[in-house]
Amino acid sequence: MNAIEKLETQLLQQLQSNAVTYEIFEHDAVYTVSESEKINANIASAHTKNLFLRDKFDAYYLVTLLADKRVDLGQLSNILGAGRFSFGSADKMQEYLRVSPGSVTPLAVMNDTEYKVQLVLDEILTASPYVNVHPLRNTATLRLSGLDIVRMSAKWKHAPTILTVPAKSENPAKNED
Repeated sequence: MNAIEKLETQLLQQLQSNAVTYEIFEHDAVYTVSESEKINANIASAHTKNLFLRDKFDAYYLVTLLADKRVDLGQLSNILGAGRFSFGSADKMQEYLRVSPGSVTPLAVMNDTEYKVQLVLDEILTASPYVNVHPLRNTATLRLSGLDIVRMSAKWKHAPTILTVPAKSENPAKNED
């Protein structure tokens, strides 16, 4: 059993021991939201994407939101009181969350035992009875409730910041600095 398989086994055991109802859907590897669209069409749930971000003060954030939402990172950093955002490196993602790009999931905070990453959830997900996330790998989709994501994150001492993640305006003129 490789490292990711061991972590996934631990994840699923923790979900089960905390009475979290979930369902797993196996599929080919997907690395982007657009690649996952065909798979998502067959799994009724709120489909997510995850942004692993670093601010100018070297603080890290994992932002989970609806897959089709375009985020206004400037507004989000202001709301969170963070510095200007850039994307976090794959090396830091692996170091803190123990997942690789394409496999990011809010459930990966269970691996952040040094509490380096702040989880941010779009509030619409917390009200969703079914939310799709990866189970630490991009060859499967795990469906569980938004409230269970919140509950488990808090159990792992990563109580999420829940807010309406600001969407980028469709009007390009409004997005200019």
